[in-house]
Amino acid sequence: MTHRGSRVLRVGSLARVEGEGSLHLRVAGRRVEEAQLRIYEPPRFFEAFLRGRAHTEPPDITARVCGICPVAYQMSACRAIEDACGVTVDRPLRDLRRLLYCGEWIESHALHIYLLHAPDFLGFDSAVELARTQRAAVERGLRLKQAGNAVLELLGGRAIHPVNVRLGGFHRVPARDELRPLVERLRRAADDAWKTVGLVSRFDFPDASLDADFFALASPTAYAIEDGTPAVLSADGARRRFPTDAFLDHVREEQVPHSTALHSRLDGRRHLTGPLARFAIGGDRLSPTAREAVSEARLEAGCRNPYRSVLVRAVEVVYAVDEALRIIAAYEPPDRAHVDVPPRPGTGHGVTEAPRGLLYHRYRLDTEGTVTDACLVPPTAQNQGAIEDDLVRAVERTLAEGDPTDEELTHLCERAIRNHDPCISCSAHFLDLTIDRV
Repeated sequence: MTHRGSRVLRVGSLARVEGEGSLHLRVAGRRVEEAQLRIYEPPRFFEAFLRGRAHTEPPDITARVCGICPVAYQMSACRAIEDACGVTVDRPLRDLRRLLYCGEWIESHALHIYLLHAPDFLGFDSAVELARTQRAAVERGLRLKQAGNAVLELLGGRAIHPVNVRLGGFHRVPARDELRPLVERLRRAADDAWKTVGLVSRFDFPDASLDADFFALASPTAYAIEDGTPAVLSADGARRRFPTDAFLDHVREEQVPHSTALHSRLDGRRHLTGPLARFAIGGDRLSPTAREAVSEARLEAGCRNPYRSVLVRAVEVVYAVDEALRIIAAYEPPDRAHVDVPPRPGTGHGVTEAPRGLLYHRYRLDTEGTVTDACLVPPTAQNQGAIEDDLVRAVERTLAEGDPTDEELTHLCERAIRNHDPCISCSAHFLDLTIDRV
């Protein structure tokens, strides 16, 4: 069909992604003239209704942005408000926060790998169809998700939109005995995580490469999850870092007509956050167990193939389970459940690593601690430009090799988008509004 001139491909609703999005593709001959990931969910207005709220409220409010990664929003909000108020949280409480975040990584990655992404590699249209022939694999994924949820429930009070997180720490911290039931569950999860690495390492991966710069947190002491410094690995191999409070000096957002999510550029270039970026920037900080998983997965350092992102997610599940067990083994209940965070005027910045990429929060507070301004930059909004570039490359590569049907191109494009595990609901943002009054 490509030799017969131009055609337009429209996918009204993307399957197996979180949220509501569509795809518009215009092809002329063997060249893609336009590729648009259209996010049409209504804007969420969180930044607007955070204004006027007390400084203690953003962690609970922003947790409602997403039911899959609420901890990411809570942790970025806490770090930003604590930064504005000049408060440092005690190490035992920071360890509990990291444990909570590990639970979210486990459940979110398991959901993506088994229910959203694996059907693409195994030739099924859905996880339901996959379960008919590979029931044990799907049950393994559900067990992993349940293990992650168990961590969220114990530390957060519930698995969706946790209620035990607060500024300075937690409303209540567990006794050692309360964490013991998690140990056996996580040990079983460790076995399931290793089997997950074995499963995904046998997938057939198309050849592909991303041109975008990688953007992730980097830490000198550990694989960055809830703490670190923004770091960039350019496509040409150059590395640089900048302080968190300079985030918006480097990441510039702009509105595009076809999406309710803002597009971002990092120092003028497309960039990608998420597992591939984390692994390329901080893979040397993985635990010995996770590095064994890297070898098992035959994962190359600095991998730029978006289809292989599922390998990194599987390795990160191994790491998150291993890290959770390490934290529990060393746990001693802290003397206090939280440190006080008294209000003061100022601006605070917080960045953490949501399962699908880097999440930034900034808040301005007045003298009474009221939020006067809020800015949230979610990972999927940052990744949109790179995803669209990836679509162009994937389609043009396929057109150069043959004459695909519209149905085949649709499947190719949806698969390319799912590589990045977009959380579309998180990315839906505020639109420019003009009112003419008469």
